Amino acid sequence: MGVVFIWLTCIAYSPVLNQPMLVISNFTAKLAHMPNAPSLIRPTDSEACETARNLIQHAHFGSLAVLHPDTGLPHVTRIAIGTSPTGTPLTLISDLSFHTTALHQNPNCSLLLGEPGTKGDPLTHPRITLACKAGFISRKATKYDQLRTRYLAQHPKAKLYIDFTDFNFALFDIQSASLNGGFGKAYALSTHDCKP
Repeated sequence: MGVVFIWLTCIAYSPVLNQPMLVISNFTAKLAHMPNAPSLIRPTDSEACETARNLIQHAHFGSLAVLHPDTGLPHVTRIAIGTSPTGTPLTLISDLSFHTTALHQNPNCSLLLGEPGTKGDPLTHPRITLACKAGFISRKATKYDQLRTRYLAQHPKAKLYIDFTDFNFALFDIQSASLNGGFGKAYALSTHDCKP
């Protein structure tokens, strides 16, 4: 019995339940009961892991998806991306931004990394969706200075605002990942698969 995964996350609001619901999960569950349904997910191999790690380590920007604290509806924004010395994705984030408030309320979030190339169909270029839990790093933390130095090496222009009192680092602890290496190249990855 195969399982077909749809690489699209949809959140709809149910007036009956008076809460948001992941309608895509119900659709996927129904497909799972189809006899002889082929799996569209390839077995994870070293090439997939290397692609995932490269996308994370070389990302400078990405899309961050959070849930609205009041409505539960998705909210997506573009953020700068760096990495910690252990390879964990991170960003420099302002307390004044909406997504900071959302992450404090609910640390569950998602990152989409991977930029289309200069030629060809953008959908043929690899990208990765990371399911994460966000955590904030206090300026008093022992590793803050190390993160600051590393982030400035990755984003030199951030020196203009990195020391503003409303800016802090948020680390994104990867729980799982979905790698799309191009048409027909879908992989479901673990935390370990994404570690350098």
